[in-house]
Amino acid sequence: MDKPRITIAIDGFSSCGKSTMAKALARRIGYIYIDSGAMYRAVTLYCLDHNLIDGDTVDTEALRSHMDDIHIDFRPDPATGKTHTFLNNRDVEQEIRSMRVSDKVSPVSAIPFVRTAMVAAQQKMGERKGIVMDGRDIGTTVFPRAELKIFVTASAETRAQRRVDELKDKGVAVDFDEVVANINKRDHIDQTRKESPLRRADDAILLDNSHMTIDEQDAWLLARYNEAIARQQ
Repeated sequence: MDKPRITIAIDGFSSCGKSTMAKALARRIGYIYIDSGAMYRAVTLYCLDHNLIDGDTVDTEALRSHMDDIHIDFRPDPATGKTHTFLNNRDVEQEIRSMRVSDKVSPVSAIPFVRTAMVAAQQKMGERKGIVMDGRDIGTTVFPRAELKIFVTASAETRAQRRVDELKDKGVAVDFDEVVANINKRDHIDQTRKESPLRRADDAILLDNSHMTIDEQDAWLLARYNEAIARQQ
C-alpha cells in the first residue's frame, strides 16, 4: 500500500539549518521543498534594488504599490538539481543569501501585507500534499493543520558560526560578532512583530540541534516523519 502523503512544517530561529534539513528530507522521501524564507528574502532584495528601504525603515506605501510586480517562484538548477529562487524570472539564489539582504529581511517580513501575500502564495503552492516547507510561521499560520510540525532552535553563537562557515564556503568574508548581532536582532524582531510572530506551535516537536551533526539531525527528522506517517495509516 502506498504511503499517505502529508504536509511537513519546519519552523524555528534564523540560521538553525532549517532549510538544509528540509531539503534533505524532501529529497529522501520524494516530496517538494518550498523555501518560504527565500520568498521574504526575494521581496527584501526587490526593496533594496528599488530603493524602498532607508536604514531599517521600509517605504511601506511604495512597496504596497509594487507588490503586484513581485513574482517569486522556485526552479531546479539544471547543473546541480538544487532548487533556486527566482525573482521576476531572474535567478537570485546567491543574492538573497548575502548579509545585505539578511540585515533587512526582518523589517520587510514583519509588514502585514507582505506576509499576507506570501502566505497566500505558499498556501497555493501547498494545496496538494507531499511538501516540506520551512520558515517562521509555517506550522502556526501557513499550515496550522500540518500532520508534522517541527520547531528548531540552537544557541545564537552556534547559529552565527554556522552562518560564518556557510558564507566562507561561498567566498564571502564576514565578522563573527556582526553575524551574532544580526542574529540577535532578527530573533527579537521575529518574536515581537505583530503579524505572525515566531513561536512554537502547541503541537510542534522541539529540536535543539546545537550539538548535533547534520547526519544526526537528518536521522532524527526521518524518524519523526516515519512516526507521523504511521499515525496516518
